[in-house]
Amino acid sequence: MKQASIYVLRIGIYILILWFLALNVSCRGKKEPPFKAVQSFSDNVVNTAHGFSIERKDDYSVVTITNPWQGADNIIMSHYLVKRGTRLPEGVDSVNVIFVPVSRIVCMSSTHIGMILAMGEKNSIIGLSGTGFVYSDEITDRITRGFVEEVGYETSLNQELIIRLSPDLLMMYGIGSESMGHVNKINELGIKIMFNADYLETDPLGKAEWIKLFGALYCKEDMADSIFTEEVKNYNQIRDYIRDKSEEKPSVLLGLPFKDTWFISPGNSFISKLIQDAGGNYLWRNTTSSLSMPYGLENVYIAALDADYWLNIGTVTRSDEISLVDKRLADLKSFKNNNLYNNNKRITRGGGNDYWESGTLSPHIILKDIASILHPDLFPEHELFFYRKIN
Repeated sequence: MKQASIYVLRIGIYILILWFLALNVSCRGKKEPPFKAVQSFSDNVVNTAHGFSIERKDDYSVVTITNPWQGADNIIMSHYLVKRGTRLPEGVDSVNVIFVPVSRIVCMSSTHIGMILAMGEKNSIIGLSGTGFVYSDEITDRITRGFVEEVGYETSLNQELIIRLSPDLLMMYGIGSESMGHVNKINELGIKIMFNADYLETDPLGKAEWIKLFGALYCKEDMADSIFTEEVKNYNQIRDYIRDKSEEKPSVLLGLPFKDTWFISPGNSFISKLIQDAGGNYLWRNTTSSLSMPYGLENVYIAALDADYWLNIGTVTRSDEISLVDKRLADLKSFKNNNLYNNNKRITRGGGNDYWESGTLSPHIILKDIASILHPDLFPEHELFFYRKIN
């Protein structure tokens, strides 16, 4: 339970805050940042995601990461991905260059694993933050065999180990501007760093489109494009079918309070979009925020009294765990009707949850799961994949 609690806190930071929980950075401040922004480019191959762009050239690509942590404003990080054995583009500062394909990568979030596996590049992962929370059997096996090292977390990052591992790239996620300070020393010693802000995307397909970034890093652009195109097709087919066949929109409550505070995902979050596309009526669909919204437990209780379904209920595996948080929660309609479903069907003993690994790249499966919960007649043969009913 202790490991699971740690996992929830970590995931809660960057996933519950817009379904939360990267350096080559240009940012504002008194000191000149170590990374310089380069000029903007047209012909962006990214269509749905807002956090990054890619312009492809013959021997290199320009990747631009924008505002990679919550609350960031006008933060632009630019990288030249240059194919090995070719000349640097004219006028490019080598500090902004990452040679590709990368063959050794350290990831600061397990959410990157699913996309790397989709690229067929599991052997490139040599370091991870939170090895105990990995779901993938393939990566767990490599961790057990000593091929993947635990590198620690932001405040306790094992800088000496990372330098010894000598990765081609350290892929970060950021929960605030302080993330910069945790990695400056590593960058100064020549380790290339890139921030990944997929968790900030508000559209499920926008989150999945980050596969194109990994395609660029591994020089497998066509593969990444094909994976994303297929995902878009699958997602839109399911969404359109739901729109055509569903009439009622059941109301949906999300989450679980922490002490007396309920952190509510806003209406412009990716989970809100999933519920909408699944034919549901999210209780806070009309709100807008760049962060999760803290509500008092009593306020949520009143608003959710008649909600039809309750999804994504923290780490809950049994209904009695809900009433232990606050006995009043047992009075909610969704609780009384046993319409409780959690997104932790595929989970390890250590707390690794595949919802945050392969689910990032497969929102059509999450969509179908939610739709089959809200509208069971639409998908009578569907067996829940990421979700399970809580009894």
